[in-house]
Amino acid sequence: MLATIGDLVEDVVVRLDGAVNVASDTSSTIERRQGGSAANVAVAAARLGAPVRFIGQVGDDAAGRALVEELGAAGVDVGAIRFGGTTGTIVVLVDHNGERSMLTDRGAACALDAPDPAWLDGVRALHVPLYSLIEPPLSTTAARLVGLAHERGVEVSIDLSSTAVIIALGVERVRRDLDGLRPAVVFANADEAAALGIDGPVGSAMTVVKHGPAPVVVFHGSEWVEVAVEPIGPVADTTGAGDAFAAGFLTFGSDPAAWAADPTGAVIAANHAAAAHLATLRHPPHPIS
Repeated sequence: MLATIGDLVEDVVVRLDGAVNVASDTSSTIERRQGGSAANVAVAAARLGAPVRFIGQVGDDAAGRALVEELGAAGVDVGAIRFGGTTGTIVVLVDHNGERSMLTDRGAACALDAPDPAWLDGVRALHVPLYSLIEPPLSTTAARLVGLAHERGVEVSIDLSSTAVIIALGVERVRRDLDGLRPAVVFANADEAAALGIDGPVGSAMTVVKHGPAPVVVFHGSEWVEVAVEPIGPVADTTGAGDAFAAGFLTFGSDPAAWAADPTGAVIAANHAAAAHLATLRHPPHPIS
């Protein structure tokens, strides 16, 4: 089983028809749907047929209960979710090129504390977005779970998630956190890798750097490999594509950590998962009611 820890929030996706008319009206299409990086990874893994558990907290409100119900309906184990506070919301502004800007209120997601070791029962890999390491109590909960994962021989992956978060936390702190958490895999896009100065593996981790439609670069020890990305045509919205990529990579193969033996195969599987996710955004599912 794959486990993810972090945010389960409501995304309010605003697709702009053109440039924003400041202090006036701008035509757009607005959709509400489940969001949060860790939750996105969990849903993508479930769609691939992999057993997956989401660990996190949502508000004790109608929005939180609806999000958990939707997550469970997608095939995700929701037994490690706590309720309390107010469910978070992220406003995702999508321009005509598919580029995203996010306005974030994470709400109850940041309040998860007192981790239960049982959350890792049956888990072979634990995925931690950088968002889960920003502030306590969620950050200390995530770090504690990573420590328990190492004790149990569970592989740990970290996604660098956001250049804004890297800059806000500071490169030195992020580097220090990565050294202390000792992940087996680090995911980054090109901008995140540049922000952190990645030009090789991060510590001993297999380091996977995505470059949009250009080849993915995988650093592994003293070696590195480029893996081509198949063209997928115009993209209207890239939200969650990186999370789907991580899910495809981490669930590759039938053996735990099969990606370690065949990183090229894992990246190909990850690219397919991301492409499948992008296809769903061309024909989006019904939004949260």
